[in-house]
Amino acid sequence: MADLEQLAELLDEAARTAQAVAQISDTAALTPVEAYKVQALSLARRYARGERRIGVKMGLTSRAKMAQVGVDDVTWGRLTDAMRVEDGGKIGRAAYVHPRVEPEIAFLMKAPLAGAVSAMEALAAVEAVAPALEIIDSRYRDFKFDLGDVIADNSSSSGFVIGPPSAPGTDIANLGIVLTVDGRVAETGSSAAILGHPLRALVAAARMVAQAGEELRPGDIVLAGAATAAVPVAPGQRIELQVQTLGTVALSVGD
Repeated sequence: MADLEQLAELLDEAARTAQAVAQISDTAALTPVEAYKVQALSLARRYARGERRIGVKMGLTSRAKMAQVGVDDVTWGRLTDAMRVEDGGKIGRAAYVHPRVEPEIAFLMKAPLAGAVSAMEALAAVEAVAPALEIIDSRYRDFKFDLGDVIADNSSSSGFVIGPPSAPGTDIANLGIVLTVDGRVAETGSSAAILGHPLRALVAAARMVAQAGEELRPGDIVLAGAATAAVPVAPGQRIELQVQTLGTVALSVGD
């Protein structure tokens, strides 16, 4: 556990100071269990500084990405209040190592949810759905990592923007998605790219947080996973996501 504590401190400092570090896998291969322990210990340091966990993000929610990494399950990370960016707000490029943005579907919870649940049970715990942007930023050099690396690094999660809420019964199975940078189309896709249906990511979130002794709580945000490839960001850019039926969410990038 002492070694895992040291790794947690390493990654926490890398995120806090926006300084890249060598991949853990260069010297030690973490099992998923060990990697999630590192993640929890790293986030515990942030909670001790006053941050609050306000939700979770799901990763590797594309079947293609699972095959690429060689896994058959999604990953997850924790969201804190310090990671929230207001819709239309600005992030500072210098606060990140090599940031990218991904288009997502977000769930806002109205009831606790944990463990093995059906899609119907998961949906019954949802207050609203919304378009969202996730800011990802691997703390590893050259944005390269293996499964243990990325889990330990909070599944690369660094920030998020939530757009306007819609009723939980809104059909989100196959919504068109357009991500633009300075008005130019950067990525297009469908919400169906998220495990075939974003609700499946919420079901997985309930199962995986329970395995860690946690639950999804009322008011929590759950990011369902990327619907397209991530897009690198640079100072001066305005990034906007348009999701069919759900609306628009945006952010801009400062120095």
